Amino acid sequence: MTKQLDWTALEREAARRFGVRKFRPGQRELMEAVLRGRDALGMLPTGGGKSLTYQIPALFLPRAVVVVSPLLSLMQDQEEKAEAARIEVAKLDSTLSTSEERGAVEEIASGANDLIYVTPERLENPDHVAPLRERGVSLLVVDEAHCVSQWGHDFRPAYLALADAARALGRPPILALTATATPEVIEDIVRQLGMKDVEIVHTGVDRPNLFIEVRRTVNRAMKEQALLERLRREDGPGIVYCATVRKVDELHRWLRAQGVEVGRYHGQLAAPEREEMQRRFMSGELRVMVATNAFGLGIDKPDIRLVVHWNFPGSVEAWYQEAGRAGRDGNPARVTLLYRLEDKRIQSYFLGGKYPSREESQTVFRAVGAAKSAKAIAEAIELGEKRVKVIVAQLVGAGVLERRGRSLVRTAELDAEALARMLTAWEERQTGDRERLQTMMRFAQSALCRRRLLREYFGEERGEDCGNCDNCRSGLTRLASERPLRDDASP
Repeated sequence: MTKQLDWTALEREAARRFGVRKFRPGQRELMEAVLRGRDALGMLPTGGGKSLTYQIPALFLPRAVVVVSPLLSLMQDQEEKAEAARIEVAKLDSTLSTSEERGAVEEIASGANDLIYVTPERLENPDHVAPLRERGVSLLVVDEAHCVSQWGHDFRPAYLALADAARALGRPPILALTATATPEVIEDIVRQLGMKDVEIVHTGVDRPNLFIEVRRTVNRAMKEQALLERLRREDGPGIVYCATVRKVDELHRWLRAQGVEVGRYHGQLAAPEREEMQRRFMSGELRVMVATNAFGLGIDKPDIRLVVHWNFPGSVEAWYQEAGRAGRDGNPARVTLLYRLEDKRIQSYFLGGKYPSREESQTVFRAVGAAKSAKAIAEAIELGEKRVKVIVAQLVGAGVLERRGRSLVRTAELDAEALARMLTAWEERQTGDRERLQTMMRFAQSALCRRRLLREYFGEERGEDCGNCDNCRSGLTRLASERPLRDDASP
């Protein structure tokens, strides 16, 4: 577009295709940035209309908009909504057959598509980047951008290759979008993606329609009673998040025995069962879903009235990302954290095995040569591919490996100094993880206004008490005199 943006045309298309009569906070600023060719990062709350910030520009930019999306189910949902708005869409992911993929690539080459959805794993392969580069890309969108950051709660190693993919695509402007990111994560996203002169749009994390509460429980029986009480008091759909697969299965059996219409969802279920459970919940056949965080980013059900956390997550942002799936229609909804001090053991266990060891790092480095890709290395040394990708990213950062096309190549020896740099980086991240877990516990134990705590945690002015959380309603905030979650918080 020219320097003089035609907002009348933009607003007309938003109304005609999406029924949008007025842009939400942040949407106009992000669209203006990308249409002027600038990198932009948008932190908009869940349900804040992030997808519109690239769907409308896709109608006006001269070449395609490539959207990197982390989940197949999320891509499918976005594809269907864009097609309903009469936007030409292509999708490139692992669900396509050989003939379907060939047809999609031919269609992309013809210039027929305004929007192209891809998974981050696909952009790790130069063979898959090539047809996009030949088509021409006006904008690279990184959805759920907190997955880029190793400080983020949903880190995906494949996202670390996106800066390389952007260069291979001719370095179009980048639009990064997320709902939950601390100032540290925002800084890391910008660095990892190699963004320059970034327009950062932060509309705030506040969701006034959500009633936020923490229920303290001292044993399992008390916890079960609190959960059952909440599910029986709320009429609409609800999600109950658990930290482990075992707990999902246990709670699913128990709730069914209590007469609750409940499904379950976790990564160890067969794909057909996961898809069937999701379909039944989305259609309203099941009122409640008990799930791990695998039931997450692809869930776009606006009428969820209740989100309960049986176990507290490892960070405030992980909890708020999941809690934010309640009340996306703007109507009142409740988010409940069932807090029990003993649950800390679960998160501490996860943290203990999160980072690779010295021996794993050395084994991966030695395997480069006989094996040329992270997948081949993982198979050769019998280590998880995700873990191998994390180690490879650190080895690249330490300057001892390089990505050359589809292959990994050693560029220096993994000497004591390089290994020490890697281990120091992991120790720093472990320290950060432990601090975020402690902050999550302090949030649960606090008598301050929950919203003030959230605003402060995400780098905003704390503002006034909300009047719509458990502490405000109970009057505890008038008696509280404790310090905020972040030591560097704004007054």
